[in-house]
Amino acid sequence: MSILEVGTVKAVEPAVPLVAAPPPPPFDLESHEWLRTLRADGATRDAAIARLHTLLLGAARFEISRRRHTLRHLRGNELEDIAAEAAADATLSVLRRLDDFRGASRFTTWAYKFALLEAAVKLRKRAWQGREVPLEPDDWDIFSSTALGPDAASEQRELLAAVQTAVAEALTPHQRSVLVALAVNGVPIDVLAERLSTNRGALYKTLHDARRKLRAHLVERGFALADRLEAE
Repeated sequence: MSILEVGTVKAVEPAVPLVAAPPPPPFDLESHEWLRTLRADGATRDAAIARLHTLLLGAARFEISRRRHTLRHLRGNELEDIAAEAAADATLSVLRRLDDFRGASRFTTWAYKFALLEAAVKLRKRAWQGREVPLEPDDWDIFSSTALGPDAASEQRELLAAVQTAVAEALTPHQRSVLVALAVNGVPIDVLAERLSTNRGALYKTLHDARRKLRAHLVERGFALADRLEAE
């Protein structure tokens, strides 16, 4: 406990009882068993991995079925191949991240999300397979609104012209390509990462830097960045 000097009298500060942080919630028995067997050796681990793969294959099939309308040209065996690939990659991801499981949900719920993500990513990539990734603006008019009065429409045209100039002048070629592909032409970030031989984190960083430079360029000229380009 500490002692505080008050004039010539020493006042003793009462000790504040320490309250221990509550322990993390214990894993449910099923989740505990999943972790035990996946961390085991030999046949026990092999059997657990096989069960995990079966679970994630079902999750991948569910997600593909939910999104199937976006890929009507694909046949059943092609969709099954995507599901199998997604389940395999999701299984590896789960095994690499076992120590990240904190028990906020059941283990199966936590693992299920890996398969949903992998299936969604692979479907987006398949949808763009063979398509050119546009790195130049297809149409800046997607940011404009027709429901404006004459004065507002004029201000909007002036702002869009300033944005186009800023994109051309303030950004590096790489920043410009990433911003235009993701924010203007709607290229999925997974697809762009694959085409540019990079990763999502690097592209998010480039996109953030490009928007920051673009915003500063426009503010210097008395403009605010258009909402559509601000959105993450």
